[in-house]
Parts: sequence; C-alpha cells; structure tokens
Amino acid sequence: MPIALMLATLTDSRDFGEDWLLERKLDGERCVARKDGGDVRLESRTGTDLTSTYPEVRVAVAAQAEGHLLLDGEVVAFDGEQTSFSRLQQRLGVSKPAPGRLVAYPVAYCVFDLLEVGGEDLRPRSLLERRARLSAAIRPGAALQLTEAWRGDSERRFAEACRSGWEGLIAKRAEAPYTPGRSKDWLKLKCVWEQEFVIGGYTDPAGSRTDFGALLVGYYEADRLRYAGKVGTGFSAATLRDLGARLRDLDSPESPFLDARPIPRGAHWTTPDLVAQIGFAEWTNDGRLRQPRFLGLRDDKPPADVIRERPRPA
Repeated sequence: MPIALMLATLTDSRDFGEDWLLERKLDGERCVARKDGGDVRLESRTGTDLTSTYPEVRVAVAAQAEGHLLLDGEVVAFDGEQTSFSRLQQRLGVSKPAPGRLVAYPVAYCVFDLLEVGGEDLRPRSLLERRARLSAAIRPGAALQLTEAWRGDSERRFAEACRSGWEGLIAKRAEAPYTPGRSKDWLKLKCVWEQEFVIGGYTDPAGSRTDFGALLVGYYEADRLRYAGKVGTGFSAATLRDLGARLRDLDSPESPFLDARPIPRGAHWTTPDLVAQIGFAEWTNDGRLRQPRFLGLRDDKPPADVIRERPRPA
C-alpha cells in the first residue's frame, strides 16, 4: 500500500502571518524515500516503485548516516533556476527525446518533510519540529537537497516568486502535525493556473500536424467526467508521435464525458486512462479552459482522483 501523504489545498489568499512557513512550489513528482539500513526504496504518490528511475537519488539517500529514514519531497529536473517538468518526463519514460538527442537530465530530490527517523514516528509532531529534525538528520548534496522555508512578508515573497518564474509557493501552518489527505494546514499559492486533467479523446490533425490535433480533457465531479475543453498546443514532434500511438490504443466508440457539447469536429473518444498536466490562463464562465497548454503526462495520480481545483480562503 502507498504511504498516505499530506496534500495541499489551492487558495487565493496571499496574506500569511508568522504562524505559517512558506516554501517554493516545485514542478516535479512527489516522492517518498524510505531507508532501512542499506536498503532504499523510492515510491510515487500512488506507490509506484521509482528506485531504478532515479538512481542518483537512491545513492544519495543510502549515503545518509541515519539508519532509518522516511522522507517526503519532490523529485525535480532543473533547467537553470527553473524546474522543468518536460525534462523530468524523459526520466520517467513518459516522453522521449527527439531522435539523435538522447539526454539523461540529472534530477534532485528536494526534501521538505521528515516522517520517521531512527524508528520514531514524527507525524504527530509539529512542522517546526519535523523540519528541525530533518536538518539535523540529512547531509544535503546535489541529488538530495533540503527545501528552504521562510516566515512573514508573504505577499512580497509571492510577488517575487512569480517574477522569478516560479510555479508559486506552499504555505504550511508551523504548528500543524502531518495528517494524510487534503489539508487546509498546507495551502498552495499558484502564480499561474495549472492542474491535472483526464484525457477522454482527441481530434484529427490538420495542416502539417501529425498524429492528432488536440486533446479533449476533463475532470471528475460526482463520479462523472466533465468536459473542460480542447488542448492544442505544447506538443513536440516526439510527443505527438508517442502520445498519438497511446491514444489510438485507447480508442473507444463512446464518449466518456458527461457534457462534451458541442462535440468537437473530428473527435475520437478514448478510455479515460491517461492524466495530463495542463497550464491555462483561466476558467471561462461556461466551465472551459482558456488558452490551455500541454505540459506533460502524469502517472502519479489516478484518473478518478482528478477534480477541478477551486481556490479556498485560508
């Protein structure tokens, strides 16, 4: 069974006092690392074994002096100062580089929480204590880094994060224990709209485009897949080829959507097994995405868990 993780809730609040810690929101894959003596296992949010996917992270965790650790963090691939989800996709095997460009981008495991150390369960302890114990237990390096945390001046820090091209910030209540599931003690402040969507179809290619024209995406509400619109940008030639083949394997005669109206021209329906990360400008009044852009596929979240994220006040 996968380890039950604490998850952040989207908010439109920007004013957080001294009883909150602020961290950088990273664009990568959530990862739990367990060290028992010389054995290390890395796993995704859904319990997928990632140990062989990120060998440099496994080595870095194994090198820590503490014999028993359970770490929570995010694996990211950097492009300069920015985290690049598209680079991480190649390490995950979800997308492939263009022919002749075999690139193995290095990754870093950015750790932000310590759940267990030396056989002691720290989840009932406050975030402040967990972070203090984390700093004492970990010797950071290139492949294993500790995230920074700040207090106060949250509006200025958020503005600076957005100007720097970050995805946003995570605000965490300093005295909160680690509780599994979606929590209002962890809040995500996004600089741009971005979330997961389920792929339920695609359209025919036009002009010089190959394999498919646009993805038809949606989200679950009361166990029904609601249509959110077409995504026609953000694809490389390699992505069109590889994703197109996967979509054709999932072809279905029936629409999986509750409300795909009007039906897009040249639509093909698929079994809703794939989850995509999509960036967009905003939601329209009729519940559609404006200026959506494909960022990559995700295999760390089941399609049934994909819902429309709505901001909540802190």
